[in-house]
Order: sequence, then structure tokens, then C-alpha cells
Amino acid sequence: MEDFRRIADEVAADIAAGRLRAGDRLPPQRVFARRHGIADSTAARVYRELAGRGLTVGEVGRGTFVRAAAPQPGPALVEPTSSRIDLELNYPVVPEQSKLLADGISPLLRADVLESSMKPVGAAGTPAARRGVADLLARAQWRPDPEQVLFAGNGRQAIAAALAALVPAGARLGVEELTYPVLKGLAARAGVTLVPLRVDEGGLDPAAVEAAARKAPLKAIYVQPTMHNPLSISMPVERRAELARLLARLDVPAIEDSIWSFLHDDLPPLAAFAPERTVLVDSLSKRLAPGLSLGFAVMPGAAVPRVAAALRSGGWTPMRFALEAATRWLTDDTARSIARAKRRDAAMRQEIAARCLAGFAVRSDPRSYYCWWELPPPWRADTFVAAAARYGIGVTPAAAFAVGRNSAPNAVRLGLASPPPDVLTRALSTLADLARAAPEDLVAE
Repeated sequence: MEDFRRIADEVAADIAAGRLRAGDRLPPQRVFARRHGIADSTAARVYRELAGRGLTVGEVGRGTFVRAAAPQPGPALVEPTSSRIDLELNYPVVPEQSKLLADGISPLLRADVLESSMKPVGAAGTPAARRGVADLLARAQWRPDPEQVLFAGNGRQAIAAALAALVPAGARLGVEELTYPVLKGLAARAGVTLVPLRVDEGGLDPAAVEAAARKAPLKAIYVQPTMHNPLSISMPVERRAELARLLARLDVPAIEDSIWSFLHDDLPPLAAFAPERTVLVDSLSKRLAPGLSLGFAVMPGAAVPRVAAALRSGGWTPMRFALEAATRWLTDDTARSIARAKRRDAAMRQEIAARCLAGFAVRSDPRSYYCWWELPPPWRADTFVAAAARYGIGVTPAAAFAVGRNSAPNAVRLGLASPPPDVLTRALSTLADLARAAPEDLVAE
């Protein structure tokens, strides 16, 4: 075997064993040649061989780096399968986001900047980060006060802190009758009783809030006014104002989940109508990327100490590096550029869903990353989920979102964000064919 291929095999083995990891920089070719006792020309051939195998990537002016592992190809929709198409978890990724994020974060990798980025930081973050979040959330002539912004490691922790600050154990929290499943778990661990509230085509019905408060006091409500998960409903402006007036009359605060609102950012939040009693929670996991997340909350000034204390006691304060990276992405237009790309991506995926599921009772919004599918009889949600799993497709049954003892709707939620578009098309087409068949036909196969 030629020397350059043997040496390339040794480097490839180091990469496979994890001794060289994704992002590690290889030495300059002359240094590599001296270490291995080979000519500079042979070292150049080794580097070309590694690049040809897809193991490294060269960056002009920076050097040669170990490439991240290539994504696994989409699974075939056949039985049996050990692969899985995930229509449950819903993390949108667009092609341009990695480069945009890398460009924004590269200044942090200088040694002097990195040192300061590794120091601890509290729930209040930094003034620059608070201003960046205030600018990010500003819409429809509303901009939060940066001094009322606090930070958490992720959006779930921000919700948990708001819950801990506003609703004591044993108290009642009003929630939409179909709600974010994580909230159900947080409430159970905190000993909080969830009170399901009716939802109609306009979102949470204020009359349902008032009726529940008459039966027994509500300590707060949790609501998703924009791009409700799982129904994709966005509450009209008039209803937001009506709900705010009701909350003032009842003296009930609200936790507003704004995680998906970047997909429909021309609506004012509930916090714009009830700033003195609304804790607005958001994060960067959907807007930017799930792997380096940051949660934040905007709240009335009087609630800042209580929520900050909950963040500290829960160990939910942010990482300084994530905060510094986010600040750069928020102030250099990276966050807005990626959000615009994701809005285009969501619209494209909704077009795929509309084609593949034409003729079925599907509720969504052209800007949303998910669909609510009311299944045709005789299918039941649990049976359909099991049948979809046989074809390597994961979907979420309505029971995961339902609150209270009432039976869950005969429906499933489809997350459209995670698979590549071609895999999404095949998965939805497979589910449509499955829904057109009878459950007993599947059993008979």
C-alpha cells in the first residue's frame, strides 16, 4: 500500500475511535510531514485522501478540520425496520443555519473572548443580552422593557420557574384543554392541579376561564395565544384584549408560551394587553437550534425577584457561553435571517402535508410546523400510532396533549419539521394510505 494511503488509514482510525473528534483541527501539512517522517508532497496527498473520503474539510485561511459525521439517510418505509421517521419531536433546521450560526459565533473562539464567556452569569444575564431579547420579541408596536427580562437554560426551565413563582403546590392552574405535554409533567411534579379550559376556533375561550374561576380560585392560567401546540390556532387580537380585561377583573396572572410565535410574528402578544400580569416565555431552540438553547421570560417588574429566585433555586440559570453566543446572533441579524428561512421552510412543508393528506380532516396553519389530524373511523388514535410505528413512523396521539379525565379526541399530531422534505413526503403518503385502509386489513397482512 502506498505510504499516503496507509497514513490516511491511521488518521481515519483515530477519527473512528474518537481520538480525533468533529471540529478538531489537523496540524499544518508541513508539521504533519515532520511528525510522520514523510515528504511535504506526501502529506498533501494524505490530506487530499482524507478530504476525498469525506473525513475532513479544508477552510481557506484557517486549516483542515475533522468533518462532522454525515447524516444518516432517510429510512425506507417498509417492514421490518430499525430506522424511524420522527414526526413527534419537532426541531426545524434549515440548510443555511449552520453557516450563519458559525459566522456569528466565531469571534467567541478567540482565547481572550472565550475566557470571559466561560465565567458564570446569573438569571439577569447581561445588559446586551436583555436588549437583544427585547428587540427580538418586539412586534406590532410592542417592545418589552429589557429590565424585565430574565434568562434560563432553555424554554422548559423558564416555564418551570414561572410556574414555581406564580402557582404554589395544591393550587389550580387553568390551561387549554389540549396543551403542551411538558407542562403536564411540570405541574404534576410541582403538585399543581390543572384545570382544562375550552378551546374553540379562536383559541382559549375567556368564558371558560371565568366559569372555572367561579368554581374555585385560579392562581394563574397558562396559554399559547400564537401558534397553539398542537392545534396551530392563533388567537385574534380582539380576543387577546378580551382575555386581558377578564384577567384584570379576576386578578389572575398568565403564563404566555410564545415559543412558536416567530412563525406568526405580526400579532401582538397577550403581554402587550396585560403587561402587569403576564409572564411571557420564549426560547431559541425552535428559532435557532436545539443544541445550544437559551430560554427567557419577560414579566411585570414586581414578579422579577420571585422568578429570579425560582431560576436560582431550580439550578435553571443560563450558561454564559450560550448567552454570549445568543447575544451575537440576536444583534447581527442571524436570528432574524434564520427565522425568515424557517418561515419559508414551514410553508413548504405545509404544502407537502396539504398534498399528501388531501381529503382528510386536518387542522393547521400555513405557517405552522405541525398538523392536527382527526382520524377517519374506524381508526382510533392509539391503534393508528401503533400501526404507524410498524412502518417506522412516529406520531403523537391526542392523549399526550389532553388535560383532565375527559376522553382525548380521536386525533394525532404530526410534527413536520424534523425529516428532510423527501422523507416527509414519503412518510405522509404512507400514513395517508394507512388511514384509507381498515385496521383489520393491517392485521391481516
